[in-house]
Amino acid sequence: MHSPQYAVAVIGAGPAGLYAAQKLASAGAQVVIFNRDIKPGGLAEYGIYYNKYRMKRGLRKQFASILKDEQISYFGNIRVGEDGDLSLDDLRALGFQAILVTVGAQGTKWLGLPGEDLQGVYHAKDLVYHYNKLPPYSMQKFKIGKRVALIGVGNVMMDIAHWTVRDKQVDEVIAVARRGPAEVKFTKKEMQNIGHNLDLAALDDELARVNERTLAVGQNPAESKAFILSGLEKALEPVSETRFRFEFLSSPAQIIGDEYGQVTGLEIDDTALALRDGKTKAQIVGTCRVLDVDTVVFCIGDKVDESFGLPIQWNSFVKNNQPRFPVDELSFEVYDPENEQPIEGVFVAGWSREASSGLVGYARKDGEMGAEAVWQYLQTLEPGGDVLGSVEQKLAMLPHAVVNKAQVEQLAAIEQARSETENLEDFKFDNNAEMLAILAAEAIAA
Repeated sequence: MHSPQYAVAVIGAGPAGLYAAQKLASAGAQVVIFNRDIKPGGLAEYGIYYNKYRMKRGLRKQFASILKDEQISYFGNIRVGEDGDLSLDDLRALGFQAILVTVGAQGTKWLGLPGEDLQGVYHAKDLVYHYNKLPPYSMQKFKIGKRVALIGVGNVMMDIAHWTVRDKQVDEVIAVARRGPAEVKFTKKEMQNIGHNLDLAALDDELARVNERTLAVGQNPAESKAFILSGLEKALEPVSETRFRFEFLSSPAQIIGDEYGQVTGLEIDDTALALRDGKTKAQIVGTCRVLDVDTVVFCIGDKVDESFGLPIQWNSFVKNNQPRFPVDELSFEVYDPENEQPIEGVFVAGWSREASSGLVGYARKDGEMGAEAVWQYLQTLEPGGDVLGSVEQKLAMLPHAVVNKAQVEQLAAIEQARSETENLEDFKFDNNAEMLAILAAEAIAA
């Protein structure tokens, strides 16, 4: 074990935070991870589609290996932020010389449309957390109707389409896109999950409807169709009669509800495409239609948490555009635009640096680069002392239980045993109270 030289707090235990902690610990830093959730993993645990069991098992194994490092401490069920269990100032007072924020993008983007407060309007993130059993979303009720509109055409939309088509088995799912078929953002592999539910006749009709407008900006409808259909060859066998279709060049205008506050339709404005600086922009053309739906899900990306306590612009934490410690010409340093100076010793990585960008591989790389920036900064300081004792003393004063890495290992073993006993691909506790009660019972038994 290295003698502690520098003390770093890593906030968040998703892939970015865990791989950053590994890199900092290997360099010789004492790293303490603070995590909102009881268990580590972040979006790797609660964002990847729930039935990707092999992938999740592989990632859990890697994360467990990282936490075995004696240079790394872990404390779960801790909220860090202005109104949390610990503030950034608290962490500084405990002796941390640098803070790396890797809490992801916990906020949700909305379009500010009339009717967003109606029953049956959701954000994709909440549904993803729900079916992945992240407390407290796991315990919330989400009423999904029979006709579902999904706003957006990326992989998150495809995850929600996957869930509504194969698990909820609704009557119809409509993916609504402001731009044309050439600009869908989902992958061929994601289409394979619902390919046999794609309404081919409706696709032909839709491509014909927008044909003139897509050709006007040099987009080839035949190529767009070929890509959309490329996932059908290896598509899963259907388990429902759900009809899946697209509405392209359609900008959501308002959500319509009935006298009971329930969604009854989605009004969409027709758009055309215009080229500006080599990029297409959607422009409303003045005609509109109403889709007959009873559920609307926004699949349009995420933003950082406004209550965390760092400056925010354009849905992101503000970064120093002239970084003192750049990595691959990127800035990981938090900046205070009001005082026009960097916030000393505070860095961001992963989705906290760039929201909704990439998956686990991206998060790992970004976390490791963030760790490199932190390490550069630490080299400008004198080594500090061991902070673990003061951290544990501070956490012992909190009015709720805190979970350490030994207990995380206990939970993993208990869940694995339940999977085997109940002959399940995967078993996961879905509420904090149960997990904490089990850990308390284990402590008494020991």
